[in-house]
Amino acid sequence: MITGELKNRIDGLWDMFAAGGLVNPLEVIEQITYLMFIRDLDDSDNKRAKESEMLSLPFQSLFGDEVRIGERVIDGRQLKWSVFRDFPADRMYGIVQEWVFPFIKGLHSNRDSAYSRYMGDAIFKLPTPLLLSKVVDCLDGIYELMNESQSADVRGDVYEYLLSKIAQSGRNGQFRTPRHIIRMMVELMEPAADEVICDPACGTSGFLVASGEYLKEKRRDEIFYDREKKEHYMNRMFHGYDMDRTMLRIGAMNMMTHGIENPSIEYRDSLSDQNGDREMYSLVLANPPFKGSLDAESVSGDLLKVCKTKKTELLFLALFLRVLKIGGRCACIVPDGVLFGSSGAHKAIRKEIVENQRLQAVISMPSGVFKPYAGVSTAILIFTKTDHGGTDEVWFYDMTADGFSLDDKRVPVSDNDIPDIIQRFKCVEQEKGRKRTEKSFLVPKQEIVDNGYDLSINKYKETEYVAVEYPPTKEIMRELRELEREIKAGMDELERLLGIDGEE
Repeated sequence: MITGELKNRIDGLWDMFAAGGLVNPLEVIEQITYLMFIRDLDDSDNKRAKESEMLSLPFQSLFGDEVRIGERVIDGRQLKWSVFRDFPADRMYGIVQEWVFPFIKGLHSNRDSAYSRYMGDAIFKLPTPLLLSKVVDCLDGIYELMNESQSADVRGDVYEYLLSKIAQSGRNGQFRTPRHIIRMMVELMEPAADEVICDPACGTSGFLVASGEYLKEKRRDEIFYDREKKEHYMNRMFHGYDMDRTMLRIGAMNMMTHGIENPSIEYRDSLSDQNGDREMYSLVLANPPFKGSLDAESVSGDLLKVCKTKKTELLFLALFLRVLKIGGRCACIVPDGVLFGSSGAHKAIRKEIVENQRLQAVISMPSGVFKPYAGVSTAILIFTKTDHGGTDEVWFYDMTADGFSLDDKRVPVSDNDIPDIIQRFKCVEQEKGRKRTEKSFLVPKQEIVDNGYDLSINKYKETEYVAVEYPPTKEIMRELRELEREIKAGMDELERLLGIDGEE
């Protein structure tokens, strides 16, 4: 968690952009991402130069003596952050705008740099030399504090704090999933070191980052001391797709600032025919957009066979089933309408998951979880792809608190169901016999079938009514008369003290 001076520096950096005329949070994070990338290129180049010198190995710097930028050949050392940061503001601005940005955009063919492929359409938007000079100085201070920090993942924490400043909805119903909800879903799924993980609507890559962090915490020895598994973790484990190029760049940077060198973060319409993925992934974690509708002609035909609809939330469920391997698992967020919608498509996808796959859990979340972005009621579905059924009982949990207030302020509170959810899900066999009046309980498959595959918790939860006994009416009236006499006596005493004789 970012606190103290580092937090103040980042807030100050954000204020600089606002004062300079850049107020769109996505644009601000995008520009910070570019500048961090430029600085990291210099740092990594210097580090590799020192390592090569120590090992007496040949080394060719990215910033060679001569670098071609368009039709010009220039001294490549001027492109290094450590060099141009000391130039006067006007000269620095010209170099960054005219040389450095074209340079990083041309790096996409250089496989030595994992970042470079995400910078191909980078656009420099800082409007003035003064703003660039201030931002460069501020970033130097932030990096200095990060280097002094004892936290193993201070870079990731910094980037997460930047992402937390995105306080507006995206297009087509996209909004940022709270980090603690993502973390809960990852802990429920317990990723293994050999997983192939996918988020087909990845946004800022929150689910992929959280999965990577979980693996570093729980499977560190397995991942980092086994060459094959480390190579898998760095290059083949994580897959994310999105249709927003800004989000892709931010998501890719988010992954790499968390130490994942070469994630597969790509531009793709996951619901269209261009997505040919089938039975490729062992784990899907996602919060797909669920406000938008699509032109049915653009949707992959095999998805429409599962549920003929234009609703993205239903089509993504069909997609998850298609891209998962047999035995693959999914935890995804869906709007409440998916659970009880009465259309043919709604019923078809619920029947598919209950009858042909193994539905394990439905966790109902309060509507305030996504504030201030949206007040929509949602739930988490957890299921395993089997293609041969396997649903015997479904575990329901009625989450009423997530550790934060459920208003727009979302301040920390003591009430939090998340630890209980994780503990109970991992020991779900012990849930047998729990009453329907409890927060969690098991429901037999047949009961769900008999209710038309309705998965809303209110269909199965029982409310316990407690009888309240009131005193007889005569006794209540007697107490009211006594209160009235006490009030009159008090008023009379007040008038006497004020020297008022009776009513005027």
